[in-house]
Amino acid sequence: MKPKSAQVIGIDLGGTAIKLGLFEADGSCNQSLTVATPQPATPEALLAAILNAISQIAAPVESWAAIGVGLPGPVDGTGRISQVAINLENWRDVPLADWLEEKTQKPVIMANDANCAGLGEAWLGAGRNFDNLIMLTLGTGVGGAIILNRQLFVGHRGAAGELGLITLNPDGPPCNSGNQGSLEQYVSVQAIRRETGNKPSDLAQKAIAGDSQALAYWEEYGRRLGAGLASLIYVLTPEAVILGGGISAAANLFLPTLWEEIQRRVLPTSREGLQILTAELGNQAGTIGAARLAFQIINN
Repeated sequence: MKPKSAQVIGIDLGGTAIKLGLFEADGSCNQSLTVATPQPATPEALLAAILNAISQIAAPVESWAAIGVGLPGPVDGTGRISQVAINLENWRDVPLADWLEEKTQKPVIMANDANCAGLGEAWLGAGRNFDNLIMLTLGTGVGGAIILNRQLFVGHRGAAGELGLITLNPDGPPCNSGNQGSLEQYVSVQAIRRETGNKPSDLAQKAIAGDSQALAYWEEYGRRLGAGLASLIYVLTPEAVILGGGISAAANLFLPTLWEEIQRRVLPTSREGLQILTAELGNQAGTIGAARLAFQIINN
């Protein structure tokens, strides 16, 4: 039995960078490291890069107990197989957890990176005071995480929580998922660029400077996001909704109309006490959430 106070390694595996941290049970990070993702990002090259990075922050091997990994794509229901990883080469059904366990002799668990971000915020960030919450990451796409009774919910196949892929408009733009008019097609970075020709940060600056068209766009953005959240709130009745990702930096511009839409669409019984908050952990949320996963497997 591993001691509950043992340290763990949290890894956030991305297309351009691999972020690692060595964490205590209270969430404090003793060491951290960011290394470039090898190109091409084949499974074998990434395994070697991860092992090399671990050796730099977590020696001796007796000082830590488990590894959690967040990846940009779906993970199977066992948390062991990376089914597809966005921006990584030749990634399909990669048993990365098995490979890491064989090399390190430590237990390994994996999850989608948005799920890890949600776990991180639920543990140490904006969601730390809630038992039940959902998180949306508003970025190039729209990811999501569902936390129920402080546990990550991924469903029986590991694929639950794709909150950005719910349908907002059945006749809307096609989505890479195969859906049409998904929420992602209306509230992602790609959607903002498609509709305005601007990056979200530039559009936010225009709105702050008083540009009427930019202000009107953010108001409409809030209505769209509110409509999508209304469906999620009815299904899950969370205590809180956490908004992360780069677009959340502009939250003050769209939260008023988002709230109006939720109040208009959602019965008071389903939204009583609901809070909508912006994420607090920034780009460290994924590493922190991956560490939380690792603590769960050694403490269960």
